[in-house]
Amino acid sequence: MRPDAPVPVPDPTRLELDYRTAFDQAPIGLVLSRQRLIVDCNRQLLEMFGAARELLVGHSFEQLYPSHAEFERTGARIVASLNASGWYADERVMKRFGGPQRGELFWCHVSGRSLDPARPHAAGIWSFEDLSSRRRVGVELTPREREIAALLIEGLTSKLIGKRLAISPRTVDVYRARLMKKHGASTTPELVHKLLRAS
Repeated sequence: MRPDAPVPVPDPTRLELDYRTAFDQAPIGLVLSRQRLIVDCNRQLLEMFGAARELLVGHSFEQLYPSHAEFERTGARIVASLNASGWYADERVMKRFGGPQRGELFWCHVSGRSLDPARPHAAGIWSFEDLSSRRRVGVELTPREREIAALLIEGLTSKLIGKRLAISPRTVDVYRARLMKKHGASTTPELVHKLLRAS
């Protein structure tokens, strides 16, 4: 072919789309769920959580959370926060399932969609992005502190956090004060900056 010859364009009608390969090779963790059970997941998710497929598929998401309380409260938050199209996203602390980092807590961005917004947990498609390379869990926090820290990072006020978690704004302020003390922060912006810091 001459250097100035036009590059042939493949005919899209002849391309065979292998959706299974696309799912397995996606650069973020992907999960198909029913009633908060993992129906299927891709290789990236298995690597992220350090798990073998048979230990996740058919099992509850609960084993990927730091505590039972966080699993339950996140489920309730998803139900309360789905938009009209069934979309939901947040950042939360999750737990490695196995491998050399077994039990390690890490920040994770989770987004997804319920296939039936009227029944949020009936069936869904979820993506998981490991944020640990740029944000580490450097201070030991309680489950509630982790939840409030995640919502402070989103920029929510005490009133909005209280509404999201079904607690009073005053209770949020108490937890925020604890977080500020643990992180050595004197203001909320400084706290958020320290929560976002990678070390």
